[in-house]
Amino acid sequence: MNGESDTVETVNTGDASDGTGDTGRALGGFLRARRGRVAPEHVGLTGGRRRRVRGLRREELAQLAGISVDYYVRLEQGRATQPSTEVLDALAGALGLDTAERAHLTTLAAARREPAPTARVSPLLRRILDALGGFPAFATDHRLDVMAWNPLGAELIGGLADPARRDRNNARFLFLDPASRLVHPEWEDRAAEAVGQLRVAAGRYPQDTELAALITELTTASAEFRRIWDSGEVVMCAAGRKRLRHPAAGLLTLNFETLHVPAAPGETGLVVHVFSADEDSAEASALAALAGTASTTSTTSAGAPRSR
Repeated sequence: MNGESDTVETVNTGDASDGTGDTGRALGGFLRARRGRVAPEHVGLTGGRRRRVRGLRREELAQLAGISVDYYVRLEQGRATQPSTEVLDALAGALGLDTAERAHLTTLAAARREPAPTARVSPLLRRILDALGGFPAFATDHRLDVMAWNPLGAELIGGLADPARRDRNNARFLFLDPASRLVHPEWEDRAAEAVGQLRVAAGRYPQDTELAALITELTTASAEFRRIWDSGEVVMCAAGRKRLRHPAAGLLTLNFETLHVPAAPGETGLVVHVFSADEDSAEASALAALAGTASTTSTTSAGAPRSR
């Protein structure tokens, strides 16, 4: 076939369980997904008249990274473990990985098998959330379970204080509850963030059975989750601006910061998400009005997330 013998090769991961349980399989799935996103012409290669492969072929990526095709194939198949730092750097460069994706690649290659951590909301964190007052805030664990919130934070993102109103797992809420599209006008961005964060967590804690069960549930129930997971999306919490819609306050463009609470021995750290409005803005007035009507109960911690 004139050098086109692999034109029917597929690079879709095809299985959202990649990333949980088997770190070798997770590494291979991540590499397949990422090379599928690299356009050959963007790295100086021609697509070829008969080309049917999405993204790069295995031999093309191996050539760009300066490693043998056989070794790269063994990496994708999970038969080569713990590649060197030099190999990982070369692959990351050839795939154009960003900082978060490079970190995830390194985690998968290290094949760590950390036990599933537990999350705990300390009394101090509860007091801090209460003290934030007019700043909507909530805390999540690595599974995206919302573990604690202040009244304004609960009200802003769909009514966390009432478990019958919305699921307390952010990923389940996004993919299984149509109301999430009303709360999040930029739903696609929020969905990609959630999947990317779950993929990072799955790489860190491959033996976390609860996390694996959540990913399996969402894979089974949501074609959109499967689509994003198969893309190899990787996201780490950062800062920026987001739009949220509240039935009373309307459409709000808010600043957000993510604050990391360190883990105690045997526990996982939490991420605190804090929102704010620009001074003297319409959003600031809307948040002030919403704070006046939000529940005045103290900061609440969640029990087990409600499953659907």
